[in-house]
Amino acid sequence: MISLNHVSKTYETPAGKFAALKDIDLEIRTGEFVGVVGKSGSGKSTLLNMVAGIDRPSTGSVAVAGTEIHALSENKLAAWRGRNVGFVFQFFQLLPTLTAAENVMLPMDFSKTIPLRERRTRAVALLDRVGVERQADKLPATLSGGEQQRVAIARALANEPQLVLADEPTGNLDSVTAASILDLFRDMANRGTTVVIATHEADIARVIDRVIEISDGTIPHG
Repeated sequence: MISLNHVSKTYETPAGKFAALKDIDLEIRTGEFVGVVGKSGSGKSTLLNMVAGIDRPSTGSVAVAGTEIHALSENKLAAWRGRNVGFVFQFFQLLPTLTAAENVMLPMDFSKTIPLRERRTRAVALLDRVGVERQADKLPATLSGGEQQRVAIARALANEPQLVLADEPTGNLDSVTAASILDLFRDMANRGTTVVIATHEADIARVIDRVIEISDGTIPHG
């Protein structure tokens, strides 16, 4: 499903060059639930951004489901990402002026994968799947952190992506809510979706298939 070959990423900073990723080789299978674990600044978010096509490698190649995404033009990459990747951000990034259902409909409107008349019904069904269908017509500011994260997950599933990526998805949640969010991701993987989460929480071992440890931009032992 995911193949990274000799991927490095270097950023230019005022202090000089910073190597966020160094010669990463990584394979992730279809339907696998993987946790990328490491300290803050270890390269977790950069690795997720590579797989999502949000950022491009300085060197190396990134292939997802047979598509060499590092070689796509910006327009093709955006279209590919809209159809194939669901991204769950740490701070939810819901649009404050849209209701929960409208936030979930956004990716459908962007990619036009779901017929217009079916989008609202699908959005509410996804909100139901993550347990917040009652909040469909409420604005994000009126929801709890856990509810906003569930809306963000429903939005990530809008276009039935093959791949769901989540950056610190439980970082802002209490332990009970965090556990239920991880169970949601486990359920997705059981249904065949490939799920990769970046986290510094050690308590994910009970739900994931594999832990990938990253430290200073490298993955020890391949």
